[in-house]
Amino acid sequence: MTNIYILNIETATKNCSVSISKDGKLIALKEICEANFSHAEKLHQFIKDTLKESNIDFKELSAIAISKGPGSYTGLRIGVSSAKGLCFALDIPLISVLTLESLAHATKVESGYIIPLLDARRQEVFTAVFNSDYTPVKETYNYILEENSFAEYDKIIFLGDGATKTKEIITHPNATFLEGYYPSAKEMIALSYEKFLQKEFEDVAYFEPFYLKDFHVTVSKKKAF
Repeated sequence: MTNIYILNIETATKNCSVSISKDGKLIALKEICEANFSHAEKLHQFIKDTLKESNIDFKELSAIAISKGPGSYTGLRIGVSSAKGLCFALDIPLISVLTLESLAHATKVESGYIIPLLDARRQEVFTAVFNSDYTPVKETYNYILEENSFAEYDKIIFLGDGATKTKEIITHPNATFLEGYYPSAKEMIALSYEKFLQKEFEDVAYFEPFYLKDFHVTVSKKKAF
């Protein structure tokens, strides 16, 4: 059987992350987490670097996997545009992975729930709820945090860049907060490989990121008309 090489791209947050997997196993990873969102400058170089480290050529790739969101509008646009361009050029499938699902795979629990959190504006987060075997209990949604948020779950591990904000707002006796975690192309590997085996591919021409809510452009009041 021919080796299955998948290029995984994660740009939904300020972590610009690229990995190469071979038959579902990590063989190269390159990422940087910067507050100023350096995706436009770093992404293509990271792709070249991981291919070089993997000792393979673009033409040997079996598919491209992209973190579909939710997350940063600009980050998602950059990642999806790059992934679609490569798929068109190489004539290979496009795979999408939910950002919060891959983030949930950054930790493990024997019991209870994993709740990944991406920071949104003010007291809002993008979130989802998974049980101990990563089965979705509640699909991706945006949520305004309150003191009693997530009280219906008895034991929780929160992780992601929204964990710090959540820790300051809610009161939950059985909650663990894993701060400093960002979605990574490393955690995309098992998910994208399974989708490849199941032939769960996107329509490259029509695929769009999962923004979850509308993108708003703020117009300066100083602008002259």
